[in-house]
Amino acid sequence: MTKLLLSVHVLVAILAVGSITVAASMFPRYALQALDGRSDRAAGVAALLHRVCRGYATAGIAVPVFGIATAAQLGVLGDAWLIASLILTALAAGVLAMTILPGQRLLLDAGVDTGAARATASRLTMLTGVFNLLWATVTVLMIVRPGSTTGV
Repeated sequence: MTKLLLSVHVLVAILAVGSITVAASMFPRYALQALDGRSDRAAGVAALLHRVCRGYATAGIAVPVFGIATAAQLGVLGDAWLIASLILTALAAGVLAMTILPGQRLLLDAGVDTGAARATASRLTMLTGVFNLLWATVTVLMIVRPGSTTGV
């Protein structure tokens, strides 16, 4: 059972979080191209990238769910590395839900002036970097697992 839970946890993390990190990283460039009128298809690409982020954010809820189930099976729910990972995961989810997705929606809405759009796109680029860094840290914690008895 543990191997199944861990497999689902890792697969969903790769598919959901990986998709979000790529789509969110690409979004500001296409949104600005659409606002500047530099590309006919940029608006469609930006809208698609936002849908990918939003959709995979919902699917990404399974990552901590299966992670906690796996941790319970392994008996490591109280380990510091796991608690730190859960806190970082919650922070990443908060950054995505409270800043990245609303910022993307703002850029997609008609009537955003170019100055504000550029500021929003710059902010989104920075916040996406923070989101990606949080997930990279969680990944390292999952691999290294300080205090692990696996000998790795």
